[in-house]
Amino acid sequence: MTRQPGPTRFETILIRGGTVIDPGHFNGPADVLVQEGKIIEVGRPLQTVLTESQDVRTIDATGWVIAPGFVDLHCHLREPGFEYKETIQTGSASAVAGGFTAICCMPNTQPVNDNESVTEFILNKAREADTARVFPIGAITKKSMGEELAEIGELVGAGCVAISDDGRPVMNSLVMRRAMEYAKAFGVPVVDHCEDLHLSCGGSMNEGIVSTELGIPGIPHASEEVMVARNLSLAHLTGVHVHLAHLSTARSVELVRQAKKQGLPVSGEVCPHHFSVTEEAVRGYNSNAKMNPPLRTDLDVQALKDGLKDGTIDVIATDHAPHAAQEKQLEFDSAPFGIVGFETALPLTLRLVEEGVLSLEQAIDKLATSPAKLFQLPVGSLRIGQEADVVIFDPKEEWVIDPVQFRSKSRNTPFGGWKVKGRVKHTLVGGRLVYEDR
Repeated sequence: MTRQPGPTRFETILIRGGTVIDPGHFNGPADVLVQEGKIIEVGRPLQTVLTESQDVRTIDATGWVIAPGFVDLHCHLREPGFEYKETIQTGSASAVAGGFTAICCMPNTQPVNDNESVTEFILNKAREADTARVFPIGAITKKSMGEELAEIGELVGAGCVAISDDGRPVMNSLVMRRAMEYAKAFGVPVVDHCEDLHLSCGGSMNEGIVSTELGIPGIPHASEEVMVARNLSLAHLTGVHVHLAHLSTARSVELVRQAKKQGLPVSGEVCPHHFSVTEEAVRGYNSNAKMNPPLRTDLDVQALKDGLKDGTIDVIATDHAPHAAQEKQLEFDSAPFGIVGFETALPLTLRLVEEGVLSLEQAIDKLATSPAKLFQLPVGSLRIGQEADVVIFDPKEEWVIDPVQFRSKSRNTPFGGWKVKGRVKHTLVGGRLVYEDR
């Protein structure tokens, strides 16, 4: 019961002159033909004959990259319950502006997505928005309180593609074990926000020299790492696919690296903010640099990049977390954690390409192909017959990030004013042009 957005009348779309990068399948100059919402042909010259009588929309992609639409395994759309921060409509609009055609939304709404009715509400709102594909993630426990398991089978049956208590990690290891056993039975991954709440309690930024100088209570590296180790042990015990959200420390990366060498069914993600800036961004008590897990040190940033480069970290996810301006204007300790991420993910990721951390094909794989495979989503490829979810971007266009221009309802980002390269020009979902850069 996944969302399948698309027009009532399909256009024939010819994308010409670009470089197609479909990781593991195609990399080179090619045209792309889209008909009836599907990829019909990729190549140059095309073999399909288009007559003059056909109504064809042509997109000139000369100098641009044509790739599978990006897939975000971790975002917060806030609806139901927090529509003043974001709605499914505004979040989806922001997503496609950033090149994301499929987004997986976390369950920490109000009410929590711990039952079929909330899942159906989210899917109905996504159909009304008719922009990005929205894949709900259901709660592990009722109300995400970490005590009693939610009806996991009901959630999966309603359309949830994974389970998580993101933001309120399940501290009880027995409850987590049972959740993993149910998740394995229903064939979905368990996504965990790795945080020992007892170790991080009261903290607002990374524990270290900067937190000491600013007088801000810190969150130690260990608060993440002990839960990573716990989850890996439970993955070994249960055999379920465990996906570790927003990894931020060097030790966490090493734990995942060793687990993969042992053949454990584990995957991991990193967010652009964690490989782009460090705890130094908090100086001046900048609440737009407040997130959980917090920004870490230079050594951690390098370890995240190494993890991306050697394949330890499978995907890049945004953890798009919108908040209203008045909330982020509170004192640092009182301001909420999180930043928006859809519309800055591509240029921040392309910085890794410039640095030589990833090739362009590897970067697209981390943003599109691998996340789709990990959650078994029917997207992430430009193969013939696939749904035409496509992003077209100019990897060389320079621009200045201006939060006022975001399609998101919120503006909370530490990247305002940054000069970056790489801009989304067009986004197609199900063969329909849902975003065009003007």
